[in-house]
Amino acid sequence: MSENIKLKVEKLTVNIGGKNIVFGNKTYIMGILNVTPDSFSDGGDFSRIDAAVDHAKKMMDQGADFIDVGGESTRPGYTVISVEEEIARVVPVIERLRKETDALISIDTYKSKVAEAAIESGAHVINDIWGLQRDPEMIQVAAKYQVPVIVMHNQDGTEYEGEIIHSMKKFFENSIKIALENGLRKENLILDPGIGFGKTSEQNIEIMSQLGFIRELGCPVLLGTSRKSMIGKILDVPPKERTDGTVSTTVLGIVQGMDIVRVHDVKENSHAARVADAILR
Repeated sequence: MSENIKLKVEKLTVNIGGKNIVFGNKTYIMGILNVTPDSFSDGGDFSRIDAAVDHAKKMMDQGADFIDVGGESTRPGYTVISVEEEIARVVPVIERLRKETDALISIDTYKSKVAEAAIESGAHVINDIWGLQRDPEMIQVAAKYQVPVIVMHNQDGTEYEGEIIHSMKKFFENSIKIALENGLRKENLILDPGIGFGKTSEQNIEIMSQLGFIRELGCPVLLGTSRKSMIGKILDVPPKERTDGTVSTTVLGIVQGMDIVRVHDVKENSHAARVADAILR
């Protein structure tokens, strides 16, 4: 008899921006909105406010549940910008999105002052690529506003002591400890394996085959593989030609219980997620 591939995941309801998000019922789509001149795949495309807002609306029409607004590129070799400049880039876009859409908005930053300015302007979620372990004030901001935090695994360099999966698990356990000890409820944590951050392409591929381990930590999980170098290395294509490769990783992630996929190409990944959900959930 063939094995049943239906997902067996516990459902968790989290109120985000006044909406009850039920993790486990479906795969949520997070559309990437880079308001930067130098992001690795779409730098400069949406750096003007009007262009950014129009693109966010297009992504929502295509199936995005969340819009992830980022004001500083974190591609390899990125240039660090000041807190003031980052705030100046993201806040006007967030304010427009709140006025003109009902999008759930996340702020992609590892700087607590940027996160707080974004929340004050209407953002609902903090997306921290350093998992509450770089800026010590980030957890204070998250706890003050009791907003969900996407805790991404990251490190400097690609050398790991022992098995990479074991190292990642320890990182996440530390982030969860930081959150709980500072008053942020566990239900407000979303874990992200950090594909492409502090990892070689080979390590990323290894992690992609074992994503289920993150679910064991009891939090929803976000997968961000969109147009990443891992896909480029496999297919030998530039970032804007990695849509179909990204869709493959989206489906592989859903099979392993991912709750959110963060993507540039919303329409294609939304369609893939809907089909996978219909079969698996």
